[in-house]
Amino acid sequence: MNVFIPLRTIIFKEIVRFVRIWPQTLLPPAISTALYFLIFGELIGSRIGTVDGASYMNYIVPGVILMSVISHSYANVVSSFYSTKFQRNIEELLVAPVPNWVILAGYVSGGVIRGLLVGFVVALISLLFADIQVHNYLIAFSIAFLTSVLFALAGFINAILAESFDDISIIPNFVLTPLSYLGGVFFSVDMLPSLWQTLSKGNPILYMVNTFRYGLIGVSDVNIELAYLITGCSTVLLITVCLVMLHKGVGIKN
Repeated sequence: MNVFIPLRTIIFKEIVRFVRIWPQTLLPPAISTALYFLIFGELIGSRIGTVDGASYMNYIVPGVILMSVISHSYANVVSSFYSTKFQRNIEELLVAPVPNWVILAGYVSGGVIRGLLVGFVVALISLLFADIQVHNYLIAFSIAFLTSVLFALAGFINAILAESFDDISIIPNFVLTPLSYLGGVFFSVDMLPSLWQTLSKGNPILYMVNTFRYGLIGVSDVNIELAYLITGCSTVLLITVCLVMLHKGVGIKN
């Protein structure tokens, strides 16, 4: 069997799904980003001055971009795969001779494409407010891609375990959003008291945001190699968990 046919079909379906409703998937991030830059960057940033040698506006741009990538990669997969379960379309995939890794790769690819596309839109908006000279394109793109894959996988796990539409909003609202805001998006970890600096270093998003910031403006609060290690190992772990859950039919064969 040519596995690329079902893989291509799932990816195409995912892309069409979020592009068809672009006023809900692509427009809101552009508006919220403009507000972030206007309020935090222009109004508050003018009073803060510089952070680690960079203007406050330039400092927050990488964090806002990656925060958008994280939230939309996650949201696309969790909403799409749970809708497939809810509408009983998952049965078509289960009876078809489609390997589990193809199902996983198809949905995760859709989430990654949406996440990176939203990140690109946010980056374009940032050009209206900041003058960014990219420090390292390879680091910036690679960490954005790995982060998008990681949170798309997390969204897939959430969708598998969810039993209602309320369950797919709990993690984003009570876990993902707080971790993103506390992940160094709007501040340097060096600004925090020593206790909070120690606690912040347990937040994986902190490492991803700072690595992406290093790729864009050459500034980071964390070790870049450690950030890649954490992101890579977490991605491999979630891939394994997703494949095991699909193999056992957790949440989809009840």
